[in-house]
Amino acid sequence: MGHDAYQTLRVSRRNAVAHVVIDNPPVNVLGVAVMADLRRLLDTLAGDDTVRVIVFASADPDFFLAHVDMTATPDTLAGLAADLPNGVNVFQAVGEQLRRQPQVTIVKLAGKARGGGAEFVAAADMAFAAIGKAGLGQVEALMGIVPGGGATQYLTERVGRHRALEIVLGADLMDAETAERYGWVNRAVPADRLDEFVDRLAGNIAALPDGVVAAAKHAIVPRDHSDGLARENDAWAGLVFRPATARLMGAGLANGAQTRDGEEDLEGLFRDLAG
Repeated sequence: MGHDAYQTLRVSRRNAVAHVVIDNPPVNVLGVAVMADLRRLLDTLAGDDTVRVIVFASADPDFFLAHVDMTATPDTLAGLAADLPNGVNVFQAVGEQLRRQPQVTIVKLAGKARGGGAEFVAAADMAFAAIGKAGLGQVEALMGIVPGGGATQYLTERVGRHRALEIVLGADLMDAETAERYGWVNRAVPADRLDEFVDRLAGNIAALPDGVVAAAKHAIVPRDHSDGLARENDAWAGLVFRPATARLMGAGLANGAQTRDGEEDLEGLFRDLAG
């Protein structure tokens, strides 16, 4: 594993812990290259029984994964669509692969994660968020769609139906403490202690006696969301190809979405467009 193997990921290893740093400037949009790199990396690591923990972080202190690339088209996604597991779309495939990874997966959330980025956080086994810096949000409703990468199912499992509806339809950015209280992340951690906390936890898990991690992952299985993911995909597909959705996303891009300034308050940007 090394930096040169992936276009958008920096990968290193310390003992039995793989450290993956997402690096897709300017704001770590979850684009085709990132999704392809993540799926290839997870597939590679799945066959490596010397790695017990995977820690995901960001090269950008302000953005973990901004959201799915709004400029993506069916043509640009075609390569990913050619190799999908049964019953999931290209966005759901990333989360489902992460959920079923044999290693323990941990997100070190020091910046913002919205849309598909927030879905990635929810799909990981554990997530720890920096107080005063991290933010989580499902912004899709403001673009005229619903989440299409697993959030409707992952959030319902993590926070319950009522809070999942609040997150999806309220479309606000949630801070670390609220995300912890709701159950979206495991714990909110002081920002200056996040690295130390996650690295210690990952190291402790990786140092467990042989067989313990595999046994725990075998016993504590991810819930089967097959039916729910199919419903989610139908709901998303029924909205995403409407002309009104294209106009909203185009206006968002024209007004600063996927730039550093626009992404600071993406929710406000889209609410202003609606007003």
